[in-house]
Amino acid sequence: MTDVLVCIKRVPETSSQVLLSEDGMSVDARHVGHTVSPHEEAAVEIAIQVAEASGGTATVLTLGPADAVEQLRDAIAVGCTRAIHVEADSESFGPADVAAAIAEVVRGEDFGLVLVGNDAADSGDFQVGVRLAYALGRPVVTGISTLSLDGDTLTARGSGPDGDEIYELPCPAVVAIQEGGVAPRYPSIVGRMKAKKLPIETISTTVSPTTRRLGLTSPPERPSTVEVLGEGPEAAKAVVDMLVSIGVVSS
Repeated sequence: MTDVLVCIKRVPETSSQVLLSEDGMSVDARHVGHTVSPHEEAAVEIAIQVAEASGGTATVLTLGPADAVEQLRDAIAVGCTRAIHVEADSESFGPADVAAAIAEVVRGEDFGLVLVGNDAADSGDFQVGVRLAYALGRPVVTGISTLSLDGDTLTARGSGPDGDEIYELPCPAVVAIQEGGVAPRYPSIVGRMKAKKLPIETISTTVSPTTRRLGLTSPPERPSTVEVLGEGPEAAKAVVDMLVSIGVVSS
């Protein structure tokens, strides 16, 4: 039996025009819808498949504002049996902060497998899975399309620059899922009804965001000088003398 935790993130619909906030630190999503990234949709599907095959459970987790509960209920509607909402200002959390907050949850539970999307559609940082595994002291693989479990041995498959890649690693482990290996399922009417009734576990985190905005100052202005060497053929000798003086040509 393997209890799986799959982590998702509320992101703006990428089909809409993407605008940045005034401080340039986040996406201004006031006028667009929200969803989860395609990689995370695939991760949810794999989590459900692994849980069903092993007789375990599939728990979905997100870190974000109160509105992120909408994405948790979408995951419940397709088969996740438990949902955890880490309530926080996700816009101020960088990948290291998100990984640390998820690690807090995992340490208090018995999840044999943790799945994340390979990267999020809004930030595209590719870091959370690796940072989470490092924080937990677990093995990790990224860019995985499909996986299977045989006891405590995980076989993960993905595409590399030279073809298909296959990894074997022990559980507990962390895996970053890439879209393309499985087809996410659509919610049924029964699933949507269940999603409305299932209570969401809302918790806080002790992690403080460390993201800071860095600025690039303009270089100091340097006075420019222009020297007219001459005009027409008469300037040729002056040009040659200048090139000799700066070592471009030999005398």
